[in-house]
Parts: sequence; C-alpha cells; structure tokens
Amino acid sequence: MPNAIPCSVPAIRPSTPLLDQIDGPAQLRQMETPQLLQLSQQLRDYLLYSVGQSGGHFGAGLGVVELTVALHHVYQTPEDNLIWDVGHQCYPHKLLTGRREALLKVRQAEGPAPFPKRDESPYDCFGTGHSSTSISAALGMALAHKLNAEANRTVAVIGDGAMTGGMAFEALNHAAHTGADLLVILNDNDMSISPNEGGLATYLAKHLRSAFSLDHTESSHPDSGRSDSGNSGHSNRTGAGTTAALFEALEFNYSGPIDGHDLPLLITTLQQLRQAKGPQFLHIVTTKGKGFAPAEQDPVGYHAITKLPSPHEVEQPSQPGISYSQVFGNWLCDKAEQDPQLVAITPAMSEGSGMVAFAERFAERFFDVAIAEQHALTLAAGLACQRIKPVVAIYSTFLQRGYDQLIHDVALQQLDMLIAIDRAGLVGEDGPTHHGSFDLSFLRCIPNLILMTPADEEETQRLLETGYRHQGLACVRYPRGKGPGARLSPVADPVAVGQSRTLRQSTQQHKAALLNFGSLLATARTVAETLDMTLVDMRFVKPLDQQRLTELLQDHGLLVTLEDNAIAGGAGSAVNEWLAAQGHCADILNLGLEDRFIDHGQVDQLRSANGMDHSGIVTRIKQRLKS
Repeated sequence: MPNAIPCSVPAIRPSTPLLDQIDGPAQLRQMETPQLLQLSQQLRDYLLYSVGQSGGHFGAGLGVVELTVALHHVYQTPEDNLIWDVGHQCYPHKLLTGRREALLKVRQAEGPAPFPKRDESPYDCFGTGHSSTSISAALGMALAHKLNAEANRTVAVIGDGAMTGGMAFEALNHAAHTGADLLVILNDNDMSISPNEGGLATYLAKHLRSAFSLDHTESSHPDSGRSDSGNSGHSNRTGAGTTAALFEALEFNYSGPIDGHDLPLLITTLQQLRQAKGPQFLHIVTTKGKGFAPAEQDPVGYHAITKLPSPHEVEQPSQPGISYSQVFGNWLCDKAEQDPQLVAITPAMSEGSGMVAFAERFAERFFDVAIAEQHALTLAAGLACQRIKPVVAIYSTFLQRGYDQLIHDVALQQLDMLIAIDRAGLVGEDGPTHHGSFDLSFLRCIPNLILMTPADEEETQRLLETGYRHQGLACVRYPRGKGPGARLSPVADPVAVGQSRTLRQSTQQHKAALLNFGSLLATARTVAETLDMTLVDMRFVKPLDQQRLTELLQDHGLLVTLEDNAIAGGAGSAVNEWLAAQGHCADILNLGLEDRFIDHGQVDQLRSANGMDHSGIVTRIKQRLKS
C-alpha cells in the first residue's frame, strides 16, 4: 500500500533510517532500486519536516525528489556536473550531499544558503538564484571537459518557467553548434512562482503535457517522444512528435515525455543518456509539491513557507502597516482609474509586486512578459514611443538583468516611463543573489533619469506619484516587507523633484547632520535623537537637493550619509561627488553596505552584523566625531 499523502507539515522528526546513513551520493550508488524507492519516501518525509523547522522553498523540492535520487545514483557527482536552474528545488540535493542536519538551519545566519553555492559544497558546481542560467553554465562546463579531454558529464535541470527566459534559448542555440556532450532536463510541472505567460508557455502546456499519458506505457519509454520513433499510431504521439521537432530543430536529441516520479524509469533513462554523445534533451513531467496534499493543490501558495512556531517561542506582535508592494499595488489601481494611458508590466512577478488586483481589474492594460527582464524594458520603451505611459514593476536584483535595455532603449531615447523597484536593499534569507544592494549605484550614473528613495509607506505613495507625473524616466526603489506604519493619504500628493525634507534640527554648537536615503529612516531618527544631530530625509539620489546641502555646510561640521545600498557608487558617493565638484572641503562619513557580498539571514541580524543598526551607526559616528 502506498503511503497516505500528508496534509500537514510534521512537527516531529520522522524515522528515516536509510537517509540517516547517507553522507554523500557514493552511498546511493551502492543501493538497488527497492532501497532507492524507500530512500525517496524518507527523503520526502524529512524534507517536509526540515522546511517546517526552518522555513524556505518548499514545493519545488518535493517535486524533484525522485529525479534528485536518480541523478546522484547514475551520475558520478561531483566529478560529473549537476546544475539546478534558479535553485528553488535544491533542498533534496543538499540533503543527499552531506548537509542533512545543516538543512535544519537553511536561510539562517551561519546556516546553508537557500540556493546552490560553490563555496558551500563541491556538489554545488555552479551558484544559482536567478532564472534561466543553467544551460549556459552547463554548456561552458561541457566544453571545458571537451577541451581537457575529460570524460566528465554535465547535466542542467531547468523548469518550464525558467524556459520562458531568452537566455535559455540562447544557450540551446549555441549548444547545437558545439556538439558538446550535454544533457538538459526539462522539469515540466506546469508552474512557476507566477503563472507562466506567453506563447512558449502555452506551447509547452499544450504539446508537452498533452503528449504525456501514464495510461500508455509506450509514452514512458525514453525514446517515445522522438519524431523517428515509429510509434505514430498512438493517440498521444502527435504532441510528442511536435515537441521533438521543436528541440530537434535545435539539434538536440529529444527524449520523453516521461513520468518524473517513476524512479526505476528515471534511472534506466538516465543510464542510457549518460552514455549518449552530443546535446541531449530529456523532458520529464512532475507535480510541484508532490507528496504533500496542500502543496499539490496550491503550488503557488506553497512555493515557500515560513517555519512552524516553536512551542517555547514567544509569538512576536505583527509589524504595523502594510507592505510596500501593497502600497504600490493600491496606488497603481488608483492611478489606472484616473489615466487610461497607464499600462503595467512585470517579468513574472505579479503576486510579489502587488499587481494581482490590477491584473484582474485592468486585464487589457496588464502585461506579464514571463521571465524576460530585458524584453520587459524594451517592450515598455516601445509603448512609450506611442504615447502610452508604462509602469514597470521589477525586483532590484532582477533589474540588473535588464541594464543594457534601461540605458540603450529607455534612457538614451529619453522615454517617459516609471520603474517601481521592489525588494531594494537587504532582503534577508534569500541572500546575496536576491539582495537589492546595487541599484542606487548602477542607476544614478545613467543620464536622463530621476532616482527616488522613499522612507515609509506615505512617502512611497507620494514619490510614485511624483515619478509618474515626471516627463521622463523615473525610478522609485523601496524595500521588501511592511513599512513602519505611516498613515496613507486618500490622494497621493507629489513633491517637487529634488526636494528633501528636514525632520530635526541639532541644538549643538558644533553640529552634525544625518542625511537619510530611503527606508532606514526609523533608525536614523533614533540615531539623530541620541546624538542630537540634524536629520534630513533626502528623498532624491538624483537630483540631489543641492540648496539644502549648501545650507547644511554653513553650520554643520560633519555630514553623515545613510543608505541601504552599496557604499561604492551609492547615494553617499553622489554627495561626495557634489562636494568635490563645488570645491567644498567638508568632513563626510558614508554609511551603507560594505564592498562585499552580504550573506543570508534575517534582515535585522544582517544589519547588526554590518554595523547598520542603531548601535553600530552611533558607534561609527561617535568615532568620527572624536577624530
């Protein structure tokens, strides 16, 4: 009898005697299929328990349990290279590669990263966290093995959501030219964080999954999808043949579709493909959240979960206010009511960016372009050329991927557009691949844009309005999560471009001023009160409030800049450059993120560790005042 599918995350550690013996994949290779089947069930049981203890990515890992076991059983990892696209699905991989106990602290400071990370394990041969990179990286490794006359094999596992990213097809196109020994596995679970959009997603859903039928044993054969398989008489062959034609046009040898939860079939198929020469493409069909009923029914809601509360843990009061994403989403709907020329664009992040209500209410003006940040910006540029006002909602870390388009297609042509930059600054447990550490630095050097850093919910609303009314490129960046609870106005009043606001005046004879850029204002207030400093919320990184800076220089001996961004090239650097250009010799202290990648952990912990909390900021300012 198969195990009943659990409906709740276990709070007690399950019995996993086989899994407890696994310190690395070499032990999997000594097991026969019956043991591997037991191991897979224990792996799924432990995964349910461990994510309940730590929180983290959930559904994707449950969906690749059998695939992960099969890959490490067949391939000689880490000598053979295994790359997980994005990395949401890597927890079973980490469990089988010596990190079983450590996974209980995943995403926590000093614990394992939530994504593959090269310096964490030799089995993590390529660091991931952003989508659609796996095939390019795997091809590079395969070519390196070819150049070095090595027999090592290379596998890239990519989801159907990540396949909507253009970079994946750039790599597929190049792979054919090289003839490298490479296996690409398409993990088709018909689901990404946001519903897949676009013609390719429709094609995959229509042809790939329609070709898959557990009722036809022939369709589970690794060659069943080949256009030359000679089995065209079966009713499910049309889709498979069409799918094979797509990838074989790219000169990949296509196999599948097969059941990604059929472990014996996966092992047999992978054993054959490991011996094959040239580019290989295997399509498997899986269920995201497999083995946990709520996740199977709601794969978006169970993409990631928070940890279960400990019985000894005191429940913390919920933070006041609403999320910055909600502020943006509400403003967007209100503005769309007023302006029929407004359109909204997102690269596959409608839920995270607070755009669900807009998508429902203004469907004809909503464009989810899938995982295609470059296309999102140039699409917006084309709309702007025809007097439409685009609002592009994008995470800071993903805006990095559309940088050339932002410069070449938008700013250079002086187009009218608003970019709402979510998840700016430290985001916490997802770590350096997702921190929005660099947007102020890479944006402020671009001509023809204004760059704004709201400090709370109300300021976010007002600066979004300011940016929308601005005739040109405007960027508003705000953090993840809830604000401090600032009261929102029924109507968003814009502010004058480049205008700061002074929130506190120092009473000391030898004054110091704290210049805040963005969401650290609450901390800045307490610091200014502790040290009796003048406090200015600058609001704008570009253009700076030059008049206010000039006034401050007249009676303040020290200027301190504070930002949740890299110090290198950030808002503080903008003030430094202005001072130098004006010939002012002022004492200035720049506080922000140091010149290194910040690891994962809770945001408060990371700020404390990097001297960006109240105590750390006060200490550094006092040291400068003494000197």
